[in-house]
Amino acid sequence: MKTLLVFILLFCFGSAEAQNKSINIPPESGMLPSARIACGPWIQAVGEDEFTVVWTTTIDAAVWVELAPNDGTNFYHEERPKYYHSEYGRRLTGKLHRVRITGLEKGTTYRYRIFQQAVLINEGNKRVVLGEGFGSDIKDKKPYTVTTLDRDKNEVNFSMVNDIHGNDSIFRQLTSGVKNQPTDFVVFNGDMLTQIESESQIIDGYLNSAAQLFASQIPFYAVRGNHENRGAFSYEFFNYFPSPNNNAYYSFRHGPAYFIFMDCGEDKPDSDIRYYGLSVSDQMREEEAKWLKQVVETKEFREAPVKIVVLHMPPFGNGWHGMSEINRLFLPVLNDAGIDLMLCGHTHKHSFVEKGTANNNFPVLINSNLWRTDVSITSSGIRAKLVDASGKVLKTYSINK
Repeated sequence: MKTLLVFILLFCFGSAEAQNKSINIPPESGMLPSARIACGPWIQAVGEDEFTVVWTTTIDAAVWVELAPNDGTNFYHEERPKYYHSEYGRRLTGKLHRVRITGLEKGTTYRYRIFQQAVLINEGNKRVVLGEGFGSDIKDKKPYTVTTLDRDKNEVNFSMVNDIHGNDSIFRQLTSGVKNQPTDFVVFNGDMLTQIESESQIIDGYLNSAAQLFASQIPFYAVRGNHENRGAFSYEFFNYFPSPNNNAYYSFRHGPAYFIFMDCGEDKPDSDIRYYGLSVSDQMREEEAKWLKQVVETKEFREAPVKIVVLHMPPFGNGWHGMSEINRLFLPVLNDAGIDLMLCGHTHKHSFVEKGTANNNFPVLINSNLWRTDVSITSSGIRAKLVDASGKVLKTYSINK
């Protein structure tokens, strides 16, 4: 069948030599390339009425996601709605794919599957030829599922890792059990790589493992650390990890908790020689502080029983410029906002900074780069459990409301 299709394409669209060059297959193979999943999918930017599916393919492809309610019907019971990777009324093609799905119900579980078609010929307005569609297996395997956020939920459970610096082995050990415990989402709290020079660094460093272990169904929220600002490929960060508001910092309500995810920027002054004159972290933090002041004045924030801040660099520490700026810009706003807990990383060792210890009007939990922090939140308080790579519980903390 594929050989016949090759013949038809060649007959309709030109010589074998030209066609094989267009679709990048050897002339002697007689086979059309197919777009297969290279990495993923992983779930991003989950809200009460939306989520985004991200994955990569082996070759350029046009893609879509099909969605079905989790109502027990066969996925093939009826034609399911399709959602495309598109911008401004045009479907996009390439190897990295982001499909945003909106108009959903809060606290609802949905089933989904992904599809991709290889781009065999792309000559712009002249002609585009797509290959056969290949999708995630829903005949022999259960479809992927994802659950939207829900402010009416009584309890929230999430896990956090940070400062992995591309150590995929430790990452797998820390997150291998996430899917087997109550987990609404996972937090990557910065410095998952030392620098970002290529897509392969992201995928091999931790992302492929995340997709295999949990991220196709349990979303994660990625926060940049100072190291995610570095490297030739660092500009692509948010293409792989789109945020709920398309910014580096964002917030949302889930269950009894309001979450503020903040971007720390770089740790050294923008003029440092390592940044080659390209860093403007100071300007970003000034803008972020203005945004933060607006967030803590919202009704949604003020009415939340529990308030959590996620930030890679803590707001104090040895006089480094970035942390000093966080202390100057963010801490005064947060001290007056009734924050219940800040979660940080960066130092590569665990500490728990009690309220009032360092001009902080809330406790700060700093997670080790070799541990995972599991957090459970109800309207009456917060429980945090710190676990090592073997699964041993090393520390526990309780914060009562």
